[in-house]
Amino acid sequence: MDPLVWYVAYGSNLHAARLDRYLRGGRPPGGLRTYPGCRDRRPPRRTVPGLLPGGVYFAGESRAWTGGMAFYDPALPGRAAVRGYLVTVEQFADIAAQEMYRPPGTDLDLIRVAAETGRATLGPGRYETLLRVGARDGLPMLTFTAPHAASDVDWTSPAPVYLGMLARGLREAHGWDVARITDYLAARPGVRGNWPGSRVRHLAEDAVAGARRDGGHRDPAPSEVPAESVRVPVGVPTAAS
Repeated sequence: MDPLVWYVAYGSNLHAARLDRYLRGGRPPGGLRTYPGCRDRRPPRRTVPGLLPGGVYFAGESRAWTGGMAFYDPALPGRAAVRGYLVTVEQFADIAAQEMYRPPGTDLDLIRVAAETGRATLGPGRYETLLRVGARDGLPMLTFTAPHAASDVDWTSPAPVYLGMLARGLREAHGWDVARITDYLAARPGVRGNWPGSRVRHLAEDAVAGARRDGGHRDPAPSEVPAESVRVPVGVPTAAS
Protein backbone atom coordinates (compact mmCIF):
# COMPACT_ATOMS: atom_id res chain seq x y z
CA MET A 1 0.00 0.00 0.00
CA ASP A 2 1.33 3.44 -0.93
CA PRO A 3 2.30 5.66 2.03
CA LEU A 4 -0.11 8.56 2.33
CA VAL A 5 0.12 12.17 3.49
CA TRP A 6 -2.26 15.13 3.66
CA TYR A 7 -1.33 17.95 1.30
CA VAL A 8 -2.77 21.12 2.85
CA ALA A 9 -3.63 23.79 0.28
CA TYR A 10 -4.41 27.41 1.16
CA GLY A 11 -3.93 29.21 -2.17
CA SER A 12 -5.16 28.47 -5.69
CA ASN A 13 -5.02 24.72 -5.00
CA LEU A 14 -8.07 25.16 -2.80
CA HIS A 15 -9.78 24.77 -6.18
CA ALA A 16 -9.71 21.07 -7.11
CA ALA A 17 -9.60 21.70 -10.87
CA ARG A 18 -6.46 23.76 -10.41
CA LEU A 19 -4.78 21.00 -8.37
CA ASP A 20 -5.73 18.57 -11.13
CA ARG A 21 -3.25 20.32 -13.44
CA TYR A 22 -0.48 19.36 -10.99
CA LEU A 23 -1.75 15.79 -10.87
CA ARG A 24 -2.56 15.12 -14.53
CA GLY A 25 -0.63 17.92 -16.25
CA GLY A 26 -1.76 20.75 -18.49
CA ARG A 27 -2.34 24.49 -18.28
CA PRO A 28 -5.10 25.90 -16.05
CA PRO A 29 -7.47 28.47 -17.58
CA GLY A 30 -5.89 31.93 -17.44
CA GLY A 31 -2.47 30.57 -16.48
CA LEU A 32 0.83 31.14 -18.27
CA ARG A 33 2.46 27.83 -17.40
CA THR A 34 1.93 24.24 -18.55
CA TYR A 35 2.58 21.58 -15.90
CA PRO A 36 4.03 18.11 -16.60
CA GLY A 37 1.90 16.43 -13.94
CA CYS A 38 2.66 13.70 -11.42
CA ARG A 39 3.99 10.21 -12.03
CA ASP A 40 0.83 8.95 -10.33
CA ARG A 41 -2.09 10.82 -11.88
CA ARG A 42 -4.87 9.38 -9.75
CA PRO A 43 -7.14 11.86 -7.93
CA PRO A 44 -6.80 12.39 -4.17
CA ARG A 45 -8.29 9.65 -2.00
CA ARG A 46 -10.20 12.20 0.08
CA THR A 47 -10.58 15.93 0.49
CA VAL A 48 -11.48 17.75 3.68
CA PRO A 49 -11.74 21.46 4.54
CA GLY A 50 -10.17 22.88 7.67
CA LEU A 51 -8.99 25.95 9.55
CA LEU A 52 -5.41 26.49 10.68
CA PRO A 53 -3.99 29.00 13.16
CA GLY A 54 -2.28 31.76 11.21
CA GLY A 55 -3.02 33.54 7.98
CA VAL A 56 -2.50 33.83 4.24
CA TYR A 57 -0.81 36.81 2.58
CA PHE A 58 0.29 37.71 -0.95
CA ALA A 59 3.84 38.63 -1.93
CA GLY A 60 6.28 38.43 -4.81
CA GLU A 61 5.41 38.07 -8.48
CA SER A 62 3.95 34.89 -9.94
CA ARG A 63 5.43 33.63 -13.19
CA ALA A 64 2.34 31.51 -13.73
CA TRP A 65 -0.34 34.14 -13.06
CA THR A 66 1.41 37.52 -12.65
CA GLY A 67 0.62 39.39 -9.45
CA GLY A 68 1.24 38.32 -5.87
CA MET A 69 1.46 34.71 -4.73
CA ALA A 70 -0.29 33.26 -1.69
CA PHE A 71 1.87 32.20 1.27
CA TYR A 72 1.01 30.87 4.71
CA ASP A 73 2.45 32.32 7.92
CA PRO A 74 1.48 30.42 11.09
CA ALA A 75 2.25 33.50 13.19
CA LEU A 76 -0.30 35.80 11.55
CA PRO A 77 -3.44 36.44 13.61
CA GLY A 78 -6.66 34.66 12.81
CA ARG A 79 -7.38 31.43 10.96
CA ALA A 80 -6.39 30.31 7.48
CA ALA A 81 -8.99 28.47 5.43
CA VAL A 82 -7.41 25.34 3.98
CA ARG A 83 -8.26 22.17 2.11
CA GLY A 84 -6.59 18.85 2.80
CA TYR A 85 -6.01 16.38 -0.03
CA LEU A 86 -5.10 12.81 0.87
CA VAL A 87 -2.40 11.85 -1.63
CA THR A 88 0.54 9.48 -1.82
CA VAL A 89 3.95 10.66 -0.65
CA GLU A 90 5.10 10.32 -4.27
CA GLN A 91 2.28 12.58 -5.46
CA PHE A 92 3.09 15.13 -2.77
CA ALA A 93 6.74 15.09 -3.84
CA ASP A 94 5.74 15.74 -7.45
CA ILE A 95 3.28 18.51 -6.52
CA ALA A 96 5.95 20.17 -4.38
CA ALA A 97 8.55 19.84 -7.14
CA GLN A 98 6.28 21.56 -9.65
CA GLU A 99 5.55 24.36 -7.16
CA MET A 100 9.31 24.78 -6.76
CA TYR A 101 9.86 24.88 -10.54
CA ARG A 102 11.73 21.59 -10.32
CA PRO A 103 11.02 18.55 -12.50
CA PRO A 104 8.79 15.92 -10.88
CA GLY A 105 10.10 12.41 -10.47
CA THR A 106 12.40 12.75 -7.49
CA ASP A 107 11.30 11.63 -4.03
CA LEU A 108 12.29 14.52 -1.82
CA ASP A 109 13.93 13.50 1.45
CA LEU A 110 12.69 16.73 3.01
CA ILE A 111 9.16 15.30 3.09
CA ARG A 112 10.28 12.76 5.70
CA VAL A 113 12.23 15.46 7.55
CA ALA A 114 9.24 17.81 7.61
CA ALA A 115 6.92 15.03 8.79
CA GLU A 116 9.29 14.12 11.63
CA THR A 117 10.65 17.50 12.73
CA GLY A 118 7.98 19.97 11.61
CA ARG A 119 10.04 21.86 9.06
CA ALA A 120 12.38 21.24 6.14
CA THR A 121 13.88 23.69 3.65
CA LEU A 122 15.12 22.70 0.21
CA GLY A 123 16.25 26.19 -0.78
CA PRO A 124 15.61 29.92 -0.33
CA GLY A 125 12.97 30.20 -3.03
CA ARG A 126 9.23 30.44 -2.90
CA TYR A 127 7.45 27.32 -1.68
CA GLU A 128 10.77 25.62 -0.90
CA THR A 129 9.99 25.39 2.83
CA LEU A 130 7.80 22.49 3.96
CA LEU A 131 5.84 22.71 7.21
CA ARG A 132 4.00 20.10 9.19
CA VAL A 133 0.85 21.89 10.30
CA GLY A 134 -0.92 19.04 12.06
CA ALA A 135 -2.07 15.44 11.78
CA ARG A 136 -5.29 13.74 10.75
CA ASP A 137 -6.13 10.05 11.02
CA GLY A 138 -2.58 9.41 12.14
CA LEU A 139 -1.09 10.93 8.96
CA PRO A 140 1.00 14.11 8.76
CA MET A 141 -0.52 17.26 7.29
CA LEU A 142 2.08 19.10 5.21
CA THR A 143 2.13 22.35 3.27
CA PHE A 144 4.75 24.48 1.60
CA THR A 145 5.38 28.19 1.95
CA ALA A 146 8.12 30.82 1.84
CA PRO A 147 10.99 30.81 4.36
CA HIS A 148 10.23 34.35 5.52
CA ALA A 149 7.49 35.85 7.67
CA ALA A 150 4.73 38.01 6.26
CA SER A 151 6.25 41.02 8.00
CA ASP A 152 9.61 40.55 6.27
CA VAL A 153 8.44 41.28 2.73
CA ASP A 154 6.38 43.77 0.76
CA TRP A 155 2.85 42.59 0.10
CA THR A 156 1.71 42.55 -3.53
CA SER A 157 -1.69 42.45 -5.16
CA PRO A 158 -2.74 39.10 -6.68
CA ALA A 159 -4.00 38.84 -10.25
CA PRO A 160 -7.79 38.61 -10.68
CA VAL A 161 -7.67 35.11 -12.21
CA TYR A 162 -5.55 33.88 -9.30
CA LEU A 163 -7.75 35.43 -6.61
CA GLY A 164 -10.76 34.06 -8.43
CA MET A 165 -9.40 30.55 -8.03
CA LEU A 166 -9.12 31.08 -4.28
CA ALA A 167 -12.71 32.30 -4.24
CA ARG A 168 -13.89 29.22 -6.13
CA GLY A 169 -11.89 26.97 -3.85
CA LEU A 170 -13.41 28.51 -0.73
CA ARG A 171 -16.89 27.99 -2.12
CA GLU A 172 -16.14 24.47 -3.31
CA ALA A 173 -14.41 23.25 -0.14
CA HIS A 174 -16.09 25.25 2.61
CA GLY A 175 -19.44 26.13 1.07
CA TRP A 176 -19.05 29.78 2.07
CA ASP A 177 -21.51 32.36 0.79
CA VAL A 178 -20.62 35.55 -1.07
CA ALA A 179 -20.30 37.68 2.06
CA ARG A 180 -17.96 35.30 3.88
CA ILE A 181 -15.72 34.75 0.83
CA THR A 182 -15.55 38.51 0.30
CA ASP A 183 -14.71 39.27 3.93
CA TYR A 184 -12.01 36.59 4.07
CA LEU A 185 -10.24 37.52 0.85
CA ALA A 186 -10.57 41.29 1.30
CA ALA A 187 -8.75 41.05 4.65
CA ARG A 188 -5.69 39.22 3.25
CA PRO A 189 -2.46 41.26 3.22
CA GLY A 190 -1.84 42.12 -0.42
CA VAL A 191 -5.56 42.31 -1.19
CA ARG A 192 -6.34 44.74 1.62
CA GLY A 193 -5.58 48.25 0.41
CA ASN A 194 -5.18 47.16 -3.22
CA TRP A 195 -8.58 45.73 -4.09
CA PRO A 196 -11.86 47.62 -3.62
CA GLY A 197 -14.37 45.52 -1.73
CA SER A 198 -16.72 45.63 -4.72
CA ARG A 199 -14.15 43.87 -6.94
CA VAL A 200 -13.57 41.15 -4.38
CA ARG A 201 -17.30 40.69 -4.01
CA HIS A 202 -17.65 40.33 -7.77
CA LEU A 203 -15.15 37.45 -7.73
CA ALA A 204 -17.06 35.87 -4.84
CA GLU A 205 -20.33 36.17 -6.75
CA ASP A 206 -18.76 34.49 -9.78
CA ALA A 207 -17.44 31.69 -7.54
CA VAL A 208 -20.83 31.01 -5.99
CA ALA A 209 -22.59 31.14 -9.35
CA GLY A 210 -20.04 28.77 -10.85
CA ALA A 211 -20.46 26.30 -8.00
CA ARG A 212 -24.21 26.29 -8.58
CA ARG A 213 -23.71 25.58 -12.28
CA ASP A 214 -21.36 22.72 -11.39
CA GLY A 215 -23.87 21.13 -9.05
CA GLY A 216 -22.91 22.75 -5.76
CA HIS A 217 -20.30 20.18 -4.67
CA ARG A 218 -18.61 20.84 -1.36
CA ASP A 219 -16.48 18.91 1.07
CA PRO A 220 -17.72 17.78 4.52
CA ALA A 221 -18.10 20.40 7.22
CA PRO A 222 -14.76 22.14 7.94
CA SER A 223 -13.02 21.52 11.23
CA GLU A 224 -10.41 23.26 13.30
CA VAL A 225 -7.14 21.38 13.31
CA PRO A 226 -6.72 20.36 16.97
CA ALA A 227 -4.30 22.72 18.68
CA GLU A 228 -2.28 19.85 20.14
CA SER A 229 -1.55 18.54 16.64
CA VAL A 230 -0.33 21.85 15.22
CA ARG A 231 3.37 22.44 15.17
CA VAL A 232 4.86 25.88 14.60
CA PRO A 233 8.31 24.48 13.90
CA VAL A 234 11.46 25.78 15.51
CA GLY A 235 13.13 28.26 13.20
CA VAL A 236 10.00 29.43 11.41
CA PRO A 237 10.05 33.23 11.57
CA THR A 238 7.14 34.82 13.35
CA ALA A 239 5.26 37.92 12.36
CA ALA A 240 6.76 39.74 15.33
CA SER A 241 10.38 38.90 14.49
